[in-house]
Amino acid sequence: MSKHVSIAVAGATGAVGREMLEILEQRRFPHSSIRLLASERSAGQKIAYRGEMHAVQTLTHDALKGVDIALFSAGGSISKEFCRQAAGHGCTTVDNSSAFRMDRDIPLVVPEINPEALGPADARGMRAMKNADGTGRIIANPNCSTIILLMALTPLRNAFGVERVIVSTYQAASGAGAKGIDELEQLTRADLAGQEVRAKFFHEPYAFNLFSHNTAVDPQTGLNVEETKVIKETHKIWGDDTVGISATCIRVPVRRAHAESVNVTLKKPATTEQVRDALARFPGVSIVDDRAANRFPTPLKASGKDDCLVGRIRPDASRGKDPGAATLGFDLFVCGDQLRKGAALNAIQIAELLV
Repeated sequence: MSKHVSIAVAGATGAVGREMLEILEQRRFPHSSIRLLASERSAGQKIAYRGEMHAVQTLTHDALKGVDIALFSAGGSISKEFCRQAAGHGCTTVDNSSAFRMDRDIPLVVPEINPEALGPADARGMRAMKNADGTGRIIANPNCSTIILLMALTPLRNAFGVERVIVSTYQAASGAGAKGIDELEQLTRADLAGQEVRAKFFHEPYAFNLFSHNTAVDPQTGLNVEETKVIKETHKIWGDDTVGISATCIRVPVRRAHAESVNVTLKKPATTEQVRDALARFPGVSIVDDRAANRFPTPLKASGKDDCLVGRIRPDASRGKDPGAATLGFDLFVCGDQLRKGAALNAIQIAELLV
């Protein structure tokens, strides 16, 4: 059946859209046809895919007719305009925007963590691609920072339980799309040339600088939108809003791949080796933790990789002085490719669960 599935990529000319096409090709995603969709100004562009040049079409409601699965990475307003109507004529969308993430009736999925949110699996491990009435489904892809964080924390939660999390993110330009990457590169060149550096896309200069994440700050809570996403999406994915979460999200002058510093309080004490073992056995996680060589995760090591890298695995020194004893507190450093596991790869893994 899966070989006869028709797919579409909405936002095909953007950074995540192009990454989706690369991953679809690398993973040999089974489909009979593909449509590349984008805004009217991008229509007519040619993109290579599986050895052929494909013309980009304008994203319209008619362009989604006859499509079984559409991977959306075109922004929240576009998703709100197109996804529900597409569902009406049988198109299931996996949406990378924040438009539907907190909708109670729409699953928010990281395949390694909560595939059951898609419903029961059949004997082949697949979930229903469409609703019982033949309409398409809408499935939400979580925020990139949330995905990377939970890939590191979920194995610890499974083994020991998680009581509280403090996370500081160091987020790359790729999280803001092609315009973010362009501004980082342009401002860095200008600064090195001794020219005036003036922010255009971001609210602060990006060259050799870092700043609070470029999303609106709630005047009451002091949280920006990115920090709120990390908290609320974690609660939804885990199905547990009792976990205490404190998040600080920062934009750093890195082209690609996010980094996160994590302090976690477990419910049951564990040793460093037990924590390391739980992480090493979790799919989608690679340990990079060589203390002797001072070799740990970095954005460069994570760039282009499917796995999230976890290192600096150590007991929280504020809880005691015996590093070999079992304890409730641990520190971790995590890096993950925002364009891959943080966006495009996760969406395609969801689609794979359906076909």
